[in-house]
Amino acid sequence: MQDTVAVALITSLSTLAAAALTGLVGALSTRRQLAHQLAVARRESVERRATRREELRRDAYVGFLSACDQAYRQLDRRWLEDGGSEPVPGYDEAYAAMRAVDEAYNLVLLEGPAEVEAESRAVLTSIGAERADQRRLGEEPGGATAPLRERHRERWLAAIEARTNRRISFVDAVRPVLDREG
Repeated sequence: MQDTVAVALITSLSTLAAAALTGLVGALSTRRQLAHQLAVARRESVERRATRREELRRDAYVGFLSACDQAYRQLDRRWLEDGGSEPVPGYDEAYAAMRAVDEAYNLVLLEGPAEVEAESRAVLTSIGAERADQRRLGEEPGGATAPLRERHRERWLAAIEARTNRRISFVDAVRPVLDREG
């Protein structure tokens, strides 16, 4: 009888040891799977955030360039029209275009980085300087009969060159930021 009890005890202990070992292996396997799933979920979350950030930046940069184009069209209109010191038709459109550039600039400031902010500030300053130059030139006496472009051809060409250079500098600053993220 003692042999039967010993066999039963050994059998039950080995069954309990096997069950404990199976439970331990299962728990370790589950832990490893959960850790892997957590790592995958974190990576996906980081990728989604990076993609969203890139989209926001791209939208801010494109919006800024679009607002600049609209302002440039208004500035071009002023270079081509006859004028003097009187308010010109389209003044409200020019003001609205300049405000749109300011608003787009604010988005670029929020999205960064610093090198893009600096270039966007230079574009904004360039647009403001050209507008101030036009106003100053338009207030000259006796100039109401000829467009500013004809009266101040060198200034007009310099303004066009400044626009082009500022725009290229901005785009050159933006490309590496978007390439780095993409």
